[in-house]
Amino acid sequence: MALLRRELCRRVRGPEVIHADRCELVFDTDTKSLYVEREVAHFDARVDGTIEMQTTTMDIADYFKQGGQTPGHRELWRLLKTLFKDAGDTDELID
Repeated sequence: MALLRRELCRRVRGPEVIHADRCELVFDTDTKSLYVEREVAHFDARVDGTIEMQTTTMDIADYFKQGGQTPGHRELWRLLKTLFKDAGDTDELID
């Protein structure tokens, strides 16, 4: 399975208790599916280096329905606008 990935945003907070959050746009070339993958990691150096990780996938519409305008939302909008910026051009015909 080949996955093409494009990072949308990454946030890391905290010196002793580290919380990391990363979102990527993913295209699965085998199943021809496009989705957003979110990975959240929580590392607590105070409790024997305990780490918790969770990865979730969601379709693009569900990602946009999440609350707020995050940097990840803005980056995905920018990428989509780039893909469709020439959609109004009539010089090319689609077969």
